[in-house]
Amino acid sequence: MTNPFVAERGVRPRAWQLALSYLLVAAALVGFFWLSLSMVGVALDFSFVAEYRARILDGLALTLGISVGSLLLSLAIGLPVAVGQGSRILPVRCLCDVYVKIIRGTPLLAQIYLFFYIVGTAWGVENRLVAGIVILSVFSGAYIAEIVRGSLTSLDAGQLEAARAVGFTRAQTLRYVVAPQLVSRTLPALTGQFASIVKDSSLLSVIAVIELTQTMQEISAATFNLFGTYLFLAGLYLCLTLPLMFVSRYFERRLSYAH
Repeated sequence: MTNPFVAERGVRPRAWQLALSYLLVAAALVGFFWLSLSMVGVALDFSFVAEYRARILDGLALTLGISVGSLLLSLAIGLPVAVGQGSRILPVRCLCDVYVKIIRGTPLLAQIYLFFYIVGTAWGVENRLVAGIVILSVFSGAYIAEIVRGSLTSLDAGQLEAARAVGFTRAQTLRYVVAPQLVSRTLPALTGQFASIVKDSSLLSVIAVIELTQTMQEISAATFNLFGTYLFLAGLYLCLTLPLMFVSRYFERRLSYAH
């Protein structure tokens, strides 16, 4: 009988083998964490969930709304920036390049404080939710620009020349040659970026946006249950991001040229 925990060379593990292995890893992690809690004398209490379920659901809904809004706006920012980085107009190219380098080279927390308390105050942006979505979009837009730019530069120039040789117009080349390859190369990474946006939205709690993290902070202060609330918060974020990671992995396999 073959060992269920050993994969054969060149053969994809069966679903039940992967499930068994994941179950073993999950049990080991839970056991390790539970042992650590018992060693420091911490008893977990999740009774607050029933009492504050309405507030938790409101915070969860706001987090999802912020994430979806930020994803759409960051796409609207990232796509033109990716194209602008290859522009023949040098000031446009330099502007896009400086934007990407500054945003990717500085922490999101610093950007939240800078844009909200300085730029936002200077320009009269008082709505914290709108400000949070814009800040998160500006941050994520730089990463999306790099994802799209990398995909554009990886396109084979020979295919573009072949499209021109058979008489394709620019619009036809974009539609039939560039767009399909661009989607297949960027979609998995964009799905992963959406998972990052969901996690990064937690930092908006520093400007008192009442999303999921801020909600759990308030519940923690009211119940004096620090470990229980934050462990439950981590579980909620996992419930949001794990499906996105699986979707990203699915697109990776589905759109791979090897398949």
